[in-house]
Amino acid sequence: MVRMISTLSTSRPGTLRVSVASAVLLMLSAFGAPAASPADPAAELRAAIRASAGTADDPIELSWRQLAGLDYRTGELTEVLRDADGKVVKIPGFTVPLEDFAERATEFLLVPYVGACVHTPPPPPNQLVYIEMSDGEPAQLYGWDPVWMEGTLKIEMTESVYGSVGFVVEGTRLYPYDYE
Repeated sequence: MVRMISTLSTSRPGTLRVSVASAVLLMLSAFGAPAASPADPAAELRAAIRASAGTADDPIELSWRQLAGLDYRTGELTEVLRDADGKVVKIPGFTVPLEDFAERATEFLLVPYVGACVHTPPPPPNQLVYIEMSDGEPAQLYGWDPVWMEGTLKIEMTESVYGSVGFVVEGTRLYPYDYE
């Protein structure tokens, strides 16, 4: 193979000249090996979201960085958020009851860090998720402990006692965050 590459790259005047890189790609394609492409984690994530049904059995895991992809001033969304809208998602965070000292609630906020909304100003709308439990049963709120929230995501501005919220989740499952 090395001999073939050097022959191709040093061809005589008037004949086809092929670079070493082109020769390698030609040989790889001849043997059925796909040409390598640079890894694009964002493209891989978008493809995984599109391929996933976003169902209760396979929720789409969203981070707060991805939720920040909502421009709450203009309503523009990233491709990741457009793909997740209307699907079952899983978001980590902390619960904030809408009623003082509530330990269980059917409606509450999910926030990215402990103490958000307790002090002013509250986080921006793209960092607040309004949760309404779908079955009407109060969920156990875990106070200062992190949780996973699962449910159907809707990207819409909503008002709460703590200000504007950029997301609504019809909650189906709330459970302690697993550190493993």
